[in-house]
Amino acid sequence: MTQTDRKTLIAEYKERPTIAGVYAVICSATGQVWVGKSRHIDTEQNGLWFALRHGGSPYRSLQAAWKAHAPEDFRFEQLDRLPEDVSDLRRKDELVSRAKLWIARLGAEAL
Repeated sequence: MTQTDRKTLIAEYKERPTIAGVYAVICSATGQVWVGKSRHIDTEQNGLWFALRHGGSPYRSLQAAWKAHAPEDFRFEQLDRLPEDVSDLRRKDELVSRAKLWIARLGAEAL
């Protein structure tokens, strides 16, 4: 790969639209559900699973469940995506309100 190709790929990556939304982590062994929000929902699972595998998740109950069960018992689901035209100023408030709705609807624990 040439230096120019590399710069082009990096520029394209930085210019891609970010997808914000609400997600759930579900433990099929216990039925427990955790709901979280992210400004980058398309990459959230990667970071979350990495932290859980290495015991560094800030979410104690999720980390405890991960430790007690097999990783195959967990699944990540995107519940809600914000439209791309939502302004940066509204994005945070919109994510918080949608996450609260999903937490209530699923009887989940907040992440």
